[in-house]
Amino acid sequence: MLYPTYLRRGDPFALMRSVMRELDPLLRSGPTRAAFPAVNVWQGPEAIAVTAELPGVEPADIDISVKDDVLTLSGERKAPEAPEGARWQRRERAFGRFSRAIRLPFPVSEDKIEARMTNGVLRIVAARPEETRPKKIEIKAA
Repeated sequence: MLYPTYLRRGDPFALMRSVMRELDPLLRSGPTRAAFPAVNVWQGPEAIAVTAELPGVEPADIDISVKDDVLTLSGERKAPEAPEGARWQRRERAFGRFSRAIRLPFPVSEDKIEARMTNGVLRIVAARPEETRPKKIEIKAA
C-alpha cells in the first residue's frame, strides 16, 4: 500500500503543513465582510440602548425606524474621492448602503426614542413603556 508523502516521512506535522498550504490562498483573500455597522445592545429596567459604530457616515445619511418591535438602522457610507490618476493600493473599508435590524425585547413608540451621534458612534435609547417595566412586589408580614 502506498501512503502519501507526508505520512511516509514520519513527520507528524507534515499533514498540518500540507493543509495550511492549501488553505493559505483562501485565508489571504482579504478581510471578511463583517456586519456593518457593528452594534452593541444593552437592556435595563427602564430602557434599551443601542450603539452603532459609523465612522465616516454623516447623520443625514442615516435612517432609524421602528416597526413591529424591530429597530432598523439603515443608510449609506459614501466612498472617498480618489485624486485623478490615483489607484487604490489597499481598500479594506466597505462603502455603500447598509442596514441592520435589531429585535427589541419590548414594544416602543417612535416618540420615546432618542438618537445622538458623537465621534462616529450613534447612540439610540428607547424608553420602555411604564406598563412593561418590572415591578417590585412588596412582601407583607403576616
